[in-house]
Amino acid sequence: MPKVGMQPIRRLQLIEATLDAVNDVGMHEASISQIARRAGVSNGIISHYFRDKNGLLEATMRYLLLNLWRGVKERLASVKDNAPEARLYAIAEANFDESQTNSAAMKTWLAFWASSMHHPELYRLQQVNSRRLYSNLCVEFRHFLPRDEARMAAKGTAGLIDGLWLRSALSGEYFDHAEALVITQGYIASLIQTRR
Repeated sequence: MPKVGMQPIRRLQLIEATLDAVNDVGMHEASISQIARRAGVSNGIISHYFRDKNGLLEATMRYLLLNLWRGVKERLASVKDNAPEARLYAIAEANFDESQTNSAAMKTWLAFWASSMHHPELYRLQQVNSRRLYSNLCVEFRHFLPRDEARMAAKGTAGLIDGLWLRSALSGEYFDHAEALVITQGYIASLIQTRR
């Protein structure tokens, strides 16, 4: 966790420099000095506020996650008819948003997932994110499915969202938002249809 006291503008500068560095050279090659140069700060500033590269990766992921969670909240708030399927679609849309699927974000997510297996702080953050997606989906599926079925539907939908995202990230191809939504919405619609 970064120390308190860093100016929000400076913090955002470092996060954006981290995203750029990971996008250009990968997490392994993105050194503290390279990120500091990109942000126009000294190495000492990064070390002081973030300890090391993992601390900076954690801050960068918290930034991406905050954008994701805000996106989910805003999309859910904008659903007019409050129908469960519209709310489920909104959750999928937020997960496929450009802020999460641009090249820099996708490469940083991949680096984060790989690093989270070896660093407890990052692992905890990954677990929070995973539980949040599952929980949001489960709440919506519970409007029309019994508890156990809602849990399975939430797991399936979360797996589909993550799988479409991961397949695109690993292929190196542009993430096709429209296609991902059509596939996910089709899966959700099929689950709803079986209950009617």
